Amino acid sequence: MMKENNSAPAKMNLLLSPEDSQRTLSPYVTGTSVVGIKYKDGILMAADMGGSYGSTLRYKSVERMKSVGKHSLIGASGEISDFQELLRYLDDLILYDNMWDDGNSLGPKEVHNYLTRVMYNRRNKFDPLWSSLVLGGVKNGKKYLGTVNMIGVHYEDDHLATGFGNHLARPILRDEWKEDLSFEEGVKLLEKCMRVLLYRDRSAVNKLQIAKITEEGVKVYDPYSLKTFWNFKAFQNPTVGAEGSW
Repeated sequence: MMKENNSAPAKMNLLLSPEDSQRTLSPYVTGTSVVGIKYKDGILMAADMGGSYGSTLRYKSVERMKSVGKHSLIGASGEISDFQELLRYLDDLILYDNMWDDGNSLGPKEVHNYLTRVMYNRRNKFDPLWSSLVLGGVKNGKKYLGTVNMIGVHYEDDHLATGFGNHLARPILRDEWKEDLSFEEGVKLLEKCMRVLLYRDRSAVNKLQIAKITEEGVKVYDPYSLKTFWNFKAFQNPTVGAEGSW
């Protein structure tokens, strides 16, 4: 007599298969550079609000800077959905820390170390989170600014940038950054970096946000547009003198 085939285990195996639980395997909706600097009172950070759908700049109001707990500010370039996943991790981390109710709270250095472990762990599983992060904060009067990328490479510095900002903004920051920058000077320096990125990075849009964190907390300012100038000769006829160009 033939036995009836029980398909329940097969269904369970299908539901729990690795293919069904994978995260992003390649970037889909991405944001470009984030630039962060230390200034006299804390940390300043800037990012535009563009979200590229493949090679198309489809979204123009994507916020890529968020507060983390009481003392930290995070900015991200790369895959937007992976950044959202990281924010869920950080929400759980801050909630767990607050549940101890011991009068202490995680500072930016601890959050940066946690993010480094998360990114390196996911890289080792060959399922990375496709994001590059800038993490800044102030705790007990000490300013902190660090970065970590999708494979866990991390370091601290007085000024940082992700994406094209590493190539186009960092040289400007090396020349013009100083330790005692005022808030107004810091904003002007960030605007200069973002303007250069707007001219040279096709994934950048002319709509950006500035955020700051001091001992008083995080403030993310409303988006605004930069004043630009597009009548440079090199912009008007970029291929002049280039033999064989279209």
